[in-house]
Amino acid sequence: FMPEVDEIYPDGAQTIVETTELAKILIGKLRPGHFRGVANVVTKLFNISQPDVACFGEKDYQQLCVIRQFTRDLNIPVRIVGVPTVREADGLAMSSRNVRLMADDRAAAVILSQALTQAEEMAKTGITASRLRAWVAAHIQGEPRALLQSADIRDAQSLRTIAGPLTAPAVILLAVKFGSVLLIDQRVVTP
Repeated sequence: FMPEVDEIYPDGAQTIVETTELAKILIGKLRPGHFRGVANVVTKLFNISQPDVACFGEKDYQQLCVIRQFTRDLNIPVRIVGVPTVREADGLAMSSRNVRLMADDRAAAVILSQALTQAEEMAKTGITASRLRAWVAAHIQGEPRALLQSADIRDAQSLRTIAGPLTAPAVILLAVKFGSVLLIDQRVVTP
């Protein structure tokens, strides 16, 4: 299936699909309009292909949540399955962006998975979301080549902000620049 651009984006199209709240937070705040584009194209592909099941990587966790939300809201009859993040041998989340990293930045980028692994253990101790977020941010900022764009800890189902101790599954969401390359990573943690 290789549709032409004008088949997916016809001239004069006026309809949009957008998750109004999820599209404004986290990565959506850094990249306005991004999730509107995702929602539109995925809705079109679902309408064309009529799948029973669609699998999306957990690495872009907010995107996965956006897709789950609009399929629920629009009663699109497809089961959305989150697929665990695939990682390189050193723990870095696989991404097409990794090849754009300079060698020193590539070596430094493993700080993301290291921070997530340590934070996963810390989440089991009764730590508050704000203290865990502060630790993750400080740990990443300790790497001179890392430019932290965002480090958030949110409810794993709704992406709502968490106050106080972690008492339910939460997701740690990272967006970090290495040179000119923005990398994202995540980890769902259970207290």
